[in-house]
Amino acid sequence: MAAHAASELWQLSAAEASRLLADREISSVELTDACLERIAAVDDRISAYITVTADLARQQATDADRRIAAGDASPLTGVPMQIKDLLCTNGIATTCASRMLAEYIPVYDATAVARLREHGAVLLGKGNMDEFGMGSSTENSAFFPTRNPWDTGRVPGGSSGGSAAAVSAGAAPFALGTDTGGSIRQPASFCGVTGLKPTYGRVSRYGLVAYASSLDQVGPIARDAADCALILQSIAGHDSRDATSLPDAVPDYSAALTGDISGLRLGVPSEYFAEGMDAGVRAAVTAAIDQLAALGAEIREVSLPTTQYALACYYIIAPSECSANLARYDGVKYGYSHQGDGDMWEAMERTRQHGFGPEVKRRIMLGAFALSSGYYDAYYHKAQQVRTLIRQDFAHVFEEVDALAAPVSPVVAFPIGERTDDPVRMYLVDVYTLPVNMAGLPAMSVPCGFSNGLPVGLQLIGPHLSEDRLLNIAHTYQQATEWHRERPGI
Repeated sequence: MAAHAASELWQLSAAEASRLLADREISSVELTDACLERIAAVDDRISAYITVTADLARQQATDADRRIAAGDASPLTGVPMQIKDLLCTNGIATTCASRMLAEYIPVYDATAVARLREHGAVLLGKGNMDEFGMGSSTENSAFFPTRNPWDTGRVPGGSSGGSAAAVSAGAAPFALGTDTGGSIRQPASFCGVTGLKPTYGRVSRYGLVAYASSLDQVGPIARDAADCALILQSIAGHDSRDATSLPDAVPDYSAALTGDISGLRLGVPSEYFAEGMDAGVRAAVTAAIDQLAALGAEIREVSLPTTQYALACYYIIAPSECSANLARYDGVKYGYSHQGDGDMWEAMERTRQHGFGPEVKRRIMLGAFALSSGYYDAYYHKAQQVRTLIRQDFAHVFEEVDALAAPVSPVVAFPIGERTDDPVRMYLVDVYTLPVNMAGLPAMSVPCGFSNGLPVGLQLIGPHLSEDRLLNIAHTYQQATEWHRERPGI
């Protein structure tokens, strides 16, 4: 332990921790205690956790040390993690940051969580988020907003803001988030960490509390691409309990990190550099693309003309699916129930009135309207047709290039409260992440610089099941730069 002081262990990345644990230079108990101490030191300022599972974490760490000693370890055995509070955890509250599920305790693990537990990862707790995943700032949590470790007066992004803030602040080596319209990539960008949204179906959605079922996807948030490769390796693969799970074999993601992108054809979509982008964001992303060119990539300008329709398309399809998925919260079967005088229908109305927050109710109403008789063809059916065009745009572009490089968001983290009264302005923050979800593609956010002292993310987008390619591009870039090593002063 001489070379690795216990007080510094929270600074390790998942891959670094994995190597030290395998070499028996540190123990999982020591690492877990350091992370729990770090949570105690910083979480009162950033509020990244809804639930901290300290006792369970210490027990799992003890078990992990036994596995390592017995030679029965995987790369993530003994490595602590945080799980977004949208993924079911057996015996541990899964609230979705909603009053509706404030006391809900699942009796099973989500598949992604179960796979990490099987590998011996240690659960530190559940991460704060926008209620049911609906938001871009983690201000929509029913409990408290999460704050950005780089500036606690600013948002961490959303909806996986607690996960990104925890990793950024060293309160977890890695986290699992979910991405429906940018909810892994955007907070990763705002908090200066690395986030990967896999291909739709690459990671099982079983046990993920649904927001929009055709868009939701589970993925890692970590320090760098090497970490993301380790985590994706553990959670990816077919699951018979998820009808949308892909049967394709899972490649060796860590082996794909060759550090060589010579000859890679990298497209830069002109529509992703539109009016309204912060000058500092544009400069950082442009410099990152230039760096990739210096590393051997061939840069080509490309066009995705349906980008301008993606935002409107998303805010018809996602709310429509959410209105159907959230109909199950009726105050009868489980979750919050507001009883009083009146019949069953009045009780159900009061339950939904008081159990859901403003943003969730807004999206339920948008979806119910789009699906209603007389409007279905004009809105939902038309949006699905536009979604097909968005997919075709990407398919045509990927006949010419191997991957795309673009900004994650047109802005950096904004002040808490600045956009809460203007939903459209809030929604526009995700204008460059939404198209990826509409097409079901994999994409990453990679730290690439700063604007006014706040992190900027480079977005890498690939064709279906090209996570290995994206991880190698990100890894190659991170081998040549130091942005992912920068840490907030919190």
